[in-house]
Amino acid sequence: MTVNGVTKVLPGDRVIFKDVSASFLDGAKIGIVGPNGAGKSTLLKMLAGADREFDGDVWRKDGLRIGHLAQEPELDPTKDVHGNIMEGLRFKTDLLERFNAISEAMADPDADFDKLMAEQAEVQEQIDALDCWSLDHLVAIAKGALNVPDDSADVASLSGGEKRRVALCRLLLEQPDVLLLDEPTNHLDAESVRWLEDYLGNYRGTVLAITHDRYFLNQVAGWILEVDRANLFAYAGNYSTWLDKKQQRMALEAKTDAKRVRAMQEELEWIRQGTKGQQKKSKARIKAFETAKEDDMRLRSEKRFLSGAIAIPPAPRIGSPIVRMKDICVTIPDGRTLIKKLSFNLAPGSIVGVVGPNGTGKSTLMRLIAGELQPDSGEIEVGKLVQLGHVEQSRYLPPEESVGSVISEGLTEIDVGLSRPVPVMAWLSKFNLGPMAKKPVKALSGGERSRVHLARTLKRPCNVLILDEPTNDLDVDTLRSLEEALEEYNGCAFIVSHDRFFLDRICTHTVSFEGEGDVVWFPGSFSAYERYRKENHPELHARAKARLDGSQRSAAAKNFT
Repeated sequence: MTVNGVTKVLPGDRVIFKDVSASFLDGAKIGIVGPNGAGKSTLLKMLAGADREFDGDVWRKDGLRIGHLAQEPELDPTKDVHGNIMEGLRFKTDLLERFNAISEAMADPDADFDKLMAEQAEVQEQIDALDCWSLDHLVAIAKGALNVPDDSADVASLSGGEKRRVALCRLLLEQPDVLLLDEPTNHLDAESVRWLEDYLGNYRGTVLAITHDRYFLNQVAGWILEVDRANLFAYAGNYSTWLDKKQQRMALEAKTDAKRVRAMQEELEWIRQGTKGQQKKSKARIKAFETAKEDDMRLRSEKRFLSGAIAIPPAPRIGSPIVRMKDICVTIPDGRTLIKKLSFNLAPGSIVGVVGPNGTGKSTLMRLIAGELQPDSGEIEVGKLVQLGHVEQSRYLPPEESVGSVISEGLTEIDVGLSRPVPVMAWLSKFNLGPMAKKPVKALSGGERSRVHLARTLKRPCNVLILDEPTNDLDVDTLRSLEEALEEYNGCAFIVSHDRFFLDRICTHTVSFEGEGDVVWFPGSFSAYERYRKENHPELHARAKARLDGSQRSAAAKNFT
């Protein structure tokens, strides 16, 4: 598959690609990175044949089977979850049916046995290559590993994340020659992402994946394709290699963005530190809050806020206690226990990563902290000086409104708790949204929409932030800037996220929802918690692994042919 001399121009004469060319080798594993809105999703659509409005050529080998996971994949609303997944198996079930038909035909004494045997051998070779003899087992594994909703669920009632997991499951089971994946790790928990890394690492075909998950890029990618300023830049190696080479290229181009280069260098140094060095950093944050005066931490936060990059308004005085829970239990109407006997006392400066499979109770914890829900038993104490910045799960943005009006809400300035308000355009520029202030929301890319959500959420001063999946669809530069902002923030935060790299860089504590009501509060990063769980709670570790081998799903009753 090749791209030759492609130029793509959007309405308003916005050039996305200018005379770009590239070749994609069989079996290559390629991570695609670049700023939000640069054209990453557009590139996949062109390769998939979904976008033909461009000059130049995209060549595909005859018979090449291409599978595309779009940001908002389409499912058949007339079929349930199982029916939609089975669509991905049609090629395989057709092979099995053809094999059986040939076997039946061979029972005819007048049949052309040489011809049938040759055809059967060809079909069997394809069946063996795609492991079609064990479809029921493969389907059970994929459904369990990706935490797909129940087979009989109506797809029309599924959330956006559930639909993406169904579409991804269908696509992986289809096993096309080329996988084009647009943010495949969104809405997957850490165990599912790790399974996906192993699956794609051993995948026989070619994989092109747009993702912000830097651990994923380090584990899977053998090449990094950067989309930048209407051009394509290819780098041999994984994310860490790209980060190193990118700095060198920026230096050769005499780039003046010294802050960005320094941020990239710091991230690379953090990766190279290894686990022990990374853990020291999270512990150092808590120690700084224990020893420094509250006013000093606020001044540090103000300095970051005024620097021009993504920033969080300095937190008002927080006092003590902040958030304290003792023996909290929550049971939902269907009889499931989501939380049993959870206790913790939030320390100043804590940034808490909230992790676990979908549906295990993470949002319930956020509602408890926000006072939107009361526990069945146990005690919750939220300090009198606590001001919550709570992001609703709904990420709705009015499609016809402009970016500027969504953020400004009719005002020209934003009160962020400093001595004077911040002009709306200055606030937008912190999130690289200034040039698109008049752009309607419906014209934004997924990553641009995520930046609008951040800008809208972070503009109100608070001392305890609650963020729900803030990293989805963000490019790596924006992620890096958000990490720096959280590191300098003088308040506390609870962050629901499945991005392991993000969690490891910023979190001082971890709350892990393990299912069946088991919730663990751990003083340390996500990776440190995983090691602790494996060594000290083998039963929880085994439970997480069981889902990945399909043992929690019964596939025996299904007829896959």
